[in-house]
Amino acid sequence: MINFLRVCLVFSLFPLTVSAAELALDPNSFFDANFTIDSTYTSDGKTYQVSASGEAGPYGRVYLSYEFTDKQDLGDRGEYTGHAWTQNGETIATATLQGIYVKNGALFKLYGLNTLSDGKFHYAIGHVDFVAQTMTFKVADILTAD
Repeated sequence: MINFLRVCLVFSLFPLTVSAAELALDPNSFFDANFTIDSTYTSDGKTYQVSASGEAGPYGRVYLSYEFTDKQDLGDRGEYTGHAWTQNGETIATATLQGIYVKNGALFKLYGLNTLSDGKFHYAIGHVDFVAQTMTFKVADILTAD
């Protein structure tokens, strides 16, 4: 009976699994995004705010603000949220940023999913070097059509 229940549980949860293959990236959309960290701040030694500015492929000059937290108290990894904005002529574009980070030696590696005001979703993977005051990313559009 217990084995039967386990099998039922596995099959009932199976539709909720997600594979990496389901995150399809547009191969023609990849671009580099390179930023200089303008400032960092913490008021409690646990939550850190970072602002940066730089060039992000087709978006031109972009301004970022991040909040890094470690809500699970993992020490060398955690989560972040943030905002980005840019202006090209009269057009202003914004984005919300969210993801995870892992400290690897002197660098922090970020994995993020971004929602943009132009309706696109981006996947971004990058490195933060607080000593060199740089943030570098590879970014691509996520294909959302079935």
